[in-house]
Amino acid sequence: MPPAQNPVSPRNFGARDWAIIVAMNVAWRLNVIAVKFAIEMTSPLTAAFLRQALVALVCIPFLRWVPGRMRLVGLYAVLTGALFYIPINVALAISDNVGALVIASQLGAPFAVVLSVIFLKEQIRLPRIVGLILAFSGVLIVGFDPAVLHELLGLTLMALSALMWAISSLLTRHMRDIRITTLFAWLGLAGAGILGPLAMLLEPLAMANLASLPIAGLGWIAFSAIGSTLIGHGGLSWLVQRHPIGAVMPYTLIAPLLSIIVSSVIFDTPITGMMMLGGVFVLIGVAILTIRTAKRGQIIEVSA
Repeated sequence: MPPAQNPVSPRNFGARDWAIIVAMNVAWRLNVIAVKFAIEMTSPLTAAFLRQALVALVCIPFLRWVPGRMRLVGLYAVLTGALFYIPINVALAISDNVGALVIASQLGAPFAVVLSVIFLKEQIRLPRIVGLILAFSGVLIVGFDPAVLHELLGLTLMALSALMWAISSLLTRHMRDIRITTLFAWLGLAGAGILGPLAMLLEPLAMANLASLPIAGLGWIAFSAIGSTLIGHGGLSWLVQRHPIGAVMPYTLIAPLLSIIVSSVIFDTPITGMMMLGGVFVLIGVAILTIRTAKRGQIIEVSA
C-alpha cells in the first residue's frame, strides 16, 4: 500500500477523519464492555460465534476468492476470526477486574515486535527495547498486585490472545493489497464455521437457548461485531490508506485508557496503585513501540 504523499501531520485530517478517529476509539474501548455483557447473557463461545456470524452476514457480499493467496488468507481467518476469541472471551467470563485484562491485552504490540525480530530479522534499536521492557514490566506489576492475584488465569488467557493478535498483525503485512471487506468476510465465515460447532459441543445449553436471548444481549453482540470489527478496524484501514501511518497510529493509543476508566466505573472494580503504575508502564511502552513502528511504515493494530 503506497503511503500518502502529504507530511506526517494531523493537520491534514479533515472533519471526516476526526469523526472516524473518535468513532474508532469509542467502538474499540466500549467493545470490551459489550463483550463482557454479552458473555454474561450467553456464554463465551456462543457470544463469539454470534459476533462472527453477524460479521459474516454483513460482509458476505464482499467475499472474494484471492488467487494464490488463500492459504495465507485462510490461516489469518482461522487465527483472527476464531482462535483469537476463545481465550479472550473465556478470560472475560472468569474475571471480574476488566481493567486489569485491558492492560494485559496491550501485550499485542510488544509481542508483534518480538516476533518480527525473531522471524523477520527486523532491526530493533534502543527506543523500542525500552518500550518492550516497560510494556512487559507493567503487566508483571499488575499480575503481582494483591488485588488482582485471583485474576492470574484471566490475565494469562488475555496475554495468549494478545500473542495470537500479534501473529495476525505480522500476517497482515503480506495482505495489504487485499480489500479489508474481503478479509472481514473470510474472518466472519471462519469464525462462525469453527466457533459454532465448538459452542454446540461445549455449550449446548447456551446454543439451545439462542431463541430466548434477550434483546439487550443481541444488541451488545451487534455492537461488538459492527462497532469493533467494522467501525474500529475498518476505520483504521480507511485512515492509513489516506494518511501516513505515523500520523494515524498515535490516535489508537487513546483507546486502552478509555477502556480501563470506563470498565472500572461500569463494573465497580478498583484501580489500585499497582494497577495504575503497571498501566502507565504498559501504555508508555506500547506508545513507544506503536509510534516507532509506525515511523517504519508498519502497523501494530490494537486488539479488540
